[in-house]
Amino acid sequence: MSSFENCNVDIIDVTKNNITDRAGIITFSKYIRNINAVQCLANLFSKIRKNKKGASVDSIFHQTLCNFALGDSRSISYFDVLAKDQGYASAIETHKSNLISSHALKRFFKSIPKPMLILFRLVLLRLFIWRLQISKPEILVLNLDAMVMNNNDAAKREGVEFTYKKINGYTPIQMTWGRFIIDAIFRSGSKHSNHEDDALKMIRRMVKCIRKKYDQNVPIVFRMDSGYFDQKLFAEMERLGVGYIVGGVFYPTVKSFINSIPDTAFKPHFGKTDEDIWEYVEFKDRRDSWKKDEYRRAIFYRHLLEEKQLLLPGCRPGTSIYTNLGMGQIVDTQLEQAGFIHLTKPEAIIHAYQQRGTDELVHRSLKEFGYEQLPFQKFTPNAAVYFIMLIAFFLFESFKEDVSAPVIPIGATPTTLRRKLIDIAGHFIKHSEKIILKVTATVMRELNFKELWERCLKAPPMTWA
Repeated sequence: MSSFENCNVDIIDVTKNNITDRAGIITFSKYIRNINAVQCLANLFSKIRKNKKGASVDSIFHQTLCNFALGDSRSISYFDVLAKDQGYASAIETHKSNLISSHALKRFFKSIPKPMLILFRLVLLRLFIWRLQISKPEILVLNLDAMVMNNNDAAKREGVEFTYKKINGYTPIQMTWGRFIIDAIFRSGSKHSNHEDDALKMIRRMVKCIRKKYDQNVPIVFRMDSGYFDQKLFAEMERLGVGYIVGGVFYPTVKSFINSIPDTAFKPHFGKTDEDIWEYVEFKDRRDSWKKDEYRRAIFYRHLLEEKQLLLPGCRPGTSIYTNLGMGQIVDTQLEQAGFIHLTKPEAIIHAYQQRGTDELVHRSLKEFGYEQLPFQKFTPNAAVYFIMLIAFFLFESFKEDVSAPVIPIGATPTTLRRKLIDIAGHFIKHSEKIILKVTATVMRELNFKELWERCLKAPPMTWA
């Protein structure tokens, strides 16, 4: 007799039990409510709701944030599928009758006026200050960069224009801190990285917020690529007392000067690996449009090794960097007091600029977490969806630290966390006027689900000190 003879499935039927295959979403749902993130959004956007009919504002935000964390579908119409799922309703601790439809969600996004988009940025700032108060970093290294959202295959969208990456889409400018996106401006695709004074205002606003809400003397250093090579930005950051490391532009005069530097003036540097070998030279530079006494520190470096093959000088173009670190400004004093004066050395500055590649991984993670093709034809509702996606992404990254860190690495991708923690089977039952979630013994043991639940309940709430 075959060992499988008694294991064959002969009949399929429908169960009346309240079960779900996304039971892990309850941890994220409980988390964002306990830290007051949903209430913060609801308070700021309470005026959007014109009458008492339909879902409340906090319920709409709560379900939208949970849907982003779920990551099952990139279509708003998927809310109609979820609205019929009792198991999902139980998993996000919501009555099935309160699950929103796609039409209700579309009406909500379309009702958000353009002037209110600034409130989403306020929420991001509050979240950022909240994380600073928890981690208490002694130095802040922030990155500013534009991110192209590919909408080539989407139907006509307002604001979708030809970008510098030769595709149609949007080009928001985003400020990041480690794994977190802490501020952003949603823009049409044709906007340059340093369009008008967007970057300048963003930097000014962020520095003011950090000084007022976190620490008056914490050293702040901004990292940017050559798209932000702008004397006005340099002057403003120097006025604000913060540091900057910005990629330079190879103007003809700069090229001519670098070519005139003898090879003996370059200093070699050997990194941590055999392939990390480069040489550099320092000099002071002043562009013609700058003031006569306005010189800035510049560093030019070029790699000497590629694919374990030595390169001759001139075989590969180098990189130029402009910075105010080590120029005797306020930021140097702050770095010294915080014990980071070594960051003013040329090797440290070059290494910091090379870390911009790591900063850009945040953009990749955001696109994996959410989506690039936005659902509406009008610019403003698409901007609202974009900002809620940023807030959900911030909360998702915070969730990694505060809840899932014991069982899933903080650096795990959104897909990894979803598959390991959210996509688990669960059974909801009522007993003695209590709702009980039951999971398999394997999940309880391997994920230590009880500990994760306790961490959700004890997560530090958002504050705006």
